[in-house]
Amino acid sequence: MTSTGKILIIDDEQALRQTLARVLQQAGFEVTTAEHGEQGLAFLQANEFDLVYLDIRMPGLPGLDVLDVMRTRHPGMAVVLFTAQPDLNSAVEALRRGATDYLLKPLKPEAIIERTRAILTTQQKERRRREIQLQIEALQAELKSLDSEERDPQPAALQIAQSSERYLKRGPLVLDTFTRRLSLGENSISLTPTAFDFLLVLARHAPDVVDYQTLVTEAQGYQIDAREAQELIKWHIHHIRQAIETDPRNPVYLFNVRGVGYRLVAD
Repeated sequence: MTSTGKILIIDDEQALRQTLARVLQQAGFEVTTAEHGEQGLAFLQANEFDLVYLDIRMPGLPGLDVLDVMRTRHPGMAVVLFTAQPDLNSAVEALRRGATDYLLKPLKPEAIIERTRAILTTQQKERRRREIQLQIEALQAELKSLDSEERDPQPAALQIAQSSERYLKRGPLVLDTFTRRLSLGENSISLTPTAFDFLLVLARHAPDVVDYQTLVTEAQGYQIDAREAQELIKWHIHHIRQAIETDPRNPVYLFNVRGVGYRLVAD
C-alpha cells in the first residue's frame, strides 16, 4: 500500500512549521500549514485531510481545546500532538481525549516520516475494511430490495425514468434513462445499476442537496432510517465518484454535505 496523504500542520512556530512541511513534502506528502488553532480548524472545515500534527502550547486557542473541537467535528481524524518534555502530562491527557499519538520536541525528521507513514498505512487498511463492509451491506440491501419487489415492483428511480424524457442532462453528464447508460462529455461511463439509480435521483434534484433517506427511497423504493441510509449510500457514492471525477478525493461534481446528504453540481 502507498502511504501518500494530505497533512495539516498546526503550530505557531514558523521555523518548525516550515521545516516540518519541507521534510514531509520531500517524503511525498501533500502539506498545508496553519499558524494557530482557529486557522487550522477553518482549514479542516473547508478541506479534507488524512492526518493533523498539532502543537499543544499555542497562543489563542490551546492545542487541547483544538483537539476537542476536532473530535466533535471530525471524529475519525488522526491527530498527533507535539509536546516538550514539561508538557508530557498534557500529552497523556490528549491521548485520553482521542489523540492518535504524541511526539516530543525537538522533532527528528526520520521519526516524523516514519510515524506519518505508519499512521497513513493503518488508515488505508481500515478504510479498505470499511469499503468492503459497505459493499457487503450494499449487497444485502439489494437482496432486501429484490425480496420486496412483489410489494413495490419498480424502484422510484425507474418509475421516474420511464415517465420522463429519455435523456437527462446536467452539464457534461448525460443519463440515458432507457438504456441506463451514463456519458461524460464524449466518454461512455460504466456504472452498476444501483449506482445509476442513485445518480439519477441526484441529477433530478441537482443542484439541491438530497438527504440520505430520500436518496434511498427514490433510488431503491424502500425506507430505512437515516443512519442505515447513510451507510448504504457510501459505497455507491464512492463508485460514482471513481467513475465521474478526475480526482475522487477532490470532487468537482458530487459533494457530501456532512451529516445531511449529497448534491450534484454539474451545470
